[in-house]
Parts: sequence; C-alpha cells; structure tokens
Amino acid sequence: MAVEWEQVVVDAADPVALGRWWADALGWAVVSDDADEYEIRPAPDRLPGLVFVRVDDPRTVKNRLHLDFRPDDRDAEVARFLALGARRADVGQGDSQTWVVLADPEGNEFCVLGARAR
Repeated sequence: MAVEWEQVVVDAADPVALGRWWADALGWAVVSDDADEYEIRPAPDRLPGLVFVRVDDPRTVKNRLHLDFRPDDRDAEVARFLALGARRADVGQGDSQTWVVLADPEGNEFCVLGARAR
C-alpha cells in the first residue's frame, strides 16, 4: 500500500484571508481560492499543501500540531514574518535560544528554528 501526504488542514475563521497570508509568507501558489477551502502549495504540482477550511468555533487553546521552519537566517526570517503581521507567542518554551515561536493572524502557532547542529 502506498500513501502520499496531500496536505495539512488548518481551521480558520476566514480561510481566504489566512490562506493569502500564508501564501504571501511562504511564497506559495494558490491552487484553490474557494471561500470555504482555500488551498496553497509550494508549486501547483507539488505536495504537501496547506488547506484552510472555515470553522465557526473560535480557537481557545494552544495548537496540538504546528509547523516548524528552518531558514538560513532565523532572526531575519522572524523579522520578515513579524513585518507580515505575525506576532510572538508564548507556549511555555521558556528562554529558548534555538527557536522562536510566532503566531499567524488567527493565532496559530509556528516555530522558526535556528541553524541545524552540525
């Protein structure tokens, strides 16, 4: 049996706005701009993608799943995400020196990691 990872589904109050934010933040392509299921991918023919689906209930607790990104320059990438509208988030990480926790415009946490240990 073969299995292919298709996408990560993100609940959103406004799938279009959140999907556009992530498409801009990641430089990804929009493959479906449906108001209830907005999907982006690294390229139209590349997987996995992110699909943002409309939900009516507000998020009330820390996400149980989050995305991690490892850029060439962590501090520059954190500054870029903040300039796009992300905000710093505290999920109990303490004084970590190797990653920074941020949240997207709807409060979904994600991490920007430092350089990989050699």
